[in-house]
Amino acid sequence: MENKKKKIFVLDTSVIIYDHLAINEFQDNDVAIPLTVLEELDNFKKGSDTKNFVAREFIRYIDRLSKDYMLQDWIPLEGRSRGRFKVIYGTKSPLDAEKLFDGPKADHKILNAALALQAQEKNRKVILVTKDIALRLKAKSLNLPAEDYETGKIKDVGSLPSGKSMIQDFPDDAIDEFYRVGRLPADLIPAESRIFNHYLILRNGKKSALAFHNASEHVLEKINKRSVSRIEPRNAEQIFAIHALLRPEIRLVSLQGVAGTGKTLVALASALEQRHDFKQVFLARPIVPLGNRDIGYLPGDVKSKLNPYMEPLWDNLKFIKSQYGEEDKEYKKLDELVQTGKIEIAPLAYIRGRSLSNLIFIIDEAQNLTPHEVKTIITRAGENTKLIFTGDIRQIDTPYLDAQSNGLSYLIDRLRNQKLFAHITLEKGERSELANLASELL
Repeated sequence: MENKKKKIFVLDTSVIIYDHLAINEFQDNDVAIPLTVLEELDNFKKGSDTKNFVAREFIRYIDRLSKDYMLQDWIPLEGRSRGRFKVIYGTKSPLDAEKLFDGPKADHKILNAALALQAQEKNRKVILVTKDIALRLKAKSLNLPAEDYETGKIKDVGSLPSGKSMIQDFPDDAIDEFYRVGRLPADLIPAESRIFNHYLILRNGKKSALAFHNASEHVLEKINKRSVSRIEPRNAEQIFAIHALLRPEIRLVSLQGVAGTGKTLVALASALEQRHDFKQVFLARPIVPLGNRDIGYLPGDVKSKLNPYMEPLWDNLKFIKSQYGEEDKEYKKLDELVQTGKIEIAPLAYIRGRSLSNLIFIIDEAQNLTPHEVKTIITRAGENTKLIFTGDIRQIDTPYLDAQSNGLSYLIDRLRNQKLFAHITLEKGERSELANLASELL
């Protein structure tokens, strides 16, 4: 009778690609994997992309768990208070999704497997779990309960910290004192702002000052505007970002903001400013094919196919170079750093298996990563490594991710108020007046 009270969750391929250990996230309930999901994962197993790695890992994991069992039997999952799993492949159900939705698509086969299980397990609730909104709607139209995979999902994106606060009516004499000595007691700011690596704009009338909350010493430190690699910050948020990027004890920084706010440029310029402190400056971004088409359709060899995706990173490096004359020592030095590999730009998939030690590592477009991918990158950081994640949580290019479920949102939410972490949301576009106009009105 106890098993009849437990639910059965049917997972589709999108859930496994999002989190290959998802079958362990349903407490003591049971999990069913349609055979079609295994077939799709089998098609994904070759390649160096994240989905290829995930497919291989999941298949190996299932193979290990089922070593002493048949896959159509309920197999216990590892760990206490966890349920069981099995592979389902039945197509006999009161409804035929392939006929109803006109086609033998993989999604329709997954629906049929779930419907068949629902017909078999009349005393238990069967729920389809998928990150595909269209598939959830199809399931519900067939009276099959369906829901999103919630693990790693942020409930309220609006509650994510911005990393900064505006303090109005700050004591006039305190601002004058701040300019004289550069430090103030942290008790002068509200308690909710007294968190690790928080930035503040202190104001009283026309007077203002930029401050950093040093939670370890319980003081406010005055921040002065400074350029990096001849890139001048144009607003308070960029000044804050540069401060966090240059502060050695902050080992992990996230910069979030819409296109044109200078996230990647500021990150790269700050990294180059510190190149003598690290063995390498590494820039990477996930490959998200245009129109969800595989890069194989592009002409040329692998390098030629990937170049278009890396071009925005090269553009930022070229912009920094343009701040110097061609005869300047620094201009030639930047070319030399690229040629010797001191500066490297590559797809994120290419760093798998590499040591992440003694480098400053910028991960661009981090909103296109899953929480699991972000965690994997951070947990591989070795000694003397600084990680910088940049992106826009509302500009998702990866299927099945959104503002609530992407890795950048997850990072900002989970690591708030940590000593090694700082986050800044950049809000003001600085690319051009035309770009700002488009962002505001179109």
